[in-house]
Amino acid sequence: MDIRTLPAQERDIYNKIKARYKLTFDRLKIGDKTLRLLKIADIEELLDGKDPFANVSEFPFWVKLWEAAMVLSYVMSKLPDPQGKTVLELGAGLGAPGLAAAAAGFDVTISDYEDIIMDFQKVSAAASGLHNITFTHLDWLNPPELAPFDILAGAEILFREEFFEPLLNIFKKYLKPDGFIYLAHDASRRSLPLFLEQAKKDFEITLNKQVIKKEGREITIIINRLKRKKG
Repeated sequence: MDIRTLPAQERDIYNKIKARYKLTFDRLKIGDKTLRLLKIADIEELLDGKDPFANVSEFPFWVKLWEAAMVLSYVMSKLPDPQGKTVLELGAGLGAPGLAAAAAGFDVTISDYEDIIMDFQKVSAAASGLHNITFTHLDWLNPPELAPFDILAGAEILFREEFFEPLLNIFKKYLKPDGFIYLAHDASRRSLPLFLEQAKKDFEITLNKQVIKKEGREITIIINRLKRKKG
């Protein structure tokens, strides 16, 4: 990726991040589209000697392109009739599903809770040649007023059980009455069935599985689609 080809604003953001971290771009091919995802080249730099398994809740999950995010990116790219429809990606991290939705023609809002994360997303959008994306800071505990969306999406966003209720409130607040929610998680994510048990009170839930191979092993990804219950 030739950084000189980035628009001036995103080039400045890139240089600001580069002053702190070694950077690289991951290429993610979704159908006939290629996304360029800015990421930290050396995660150890970010951990600064800390053991990521000593306190999992403090691990910077946003720095990794998760397999579930790759699968959800493909799902978003295949959704029908994108023109005029809006998508909100929650807890976006590197933002691959949101970028894939934008590449497919949806009007996308990518959200997260830290400015530094959104800086990475902004550079990735520009590097991928995408302009139909906005970025917003979204605190699940204190969500801003936003117009409702046709689609909500999230990959690997169920790390902490105390956020289940706030996340369900986000679903109810931002989803249009006839909208859909798409979630993707590793099948080994223990929190997923606990969350879905709570969610089924208000949402109809369907389930699909996608098995991908990586480094000689199979990883099963669960894709859930949620829709408001009628009545």
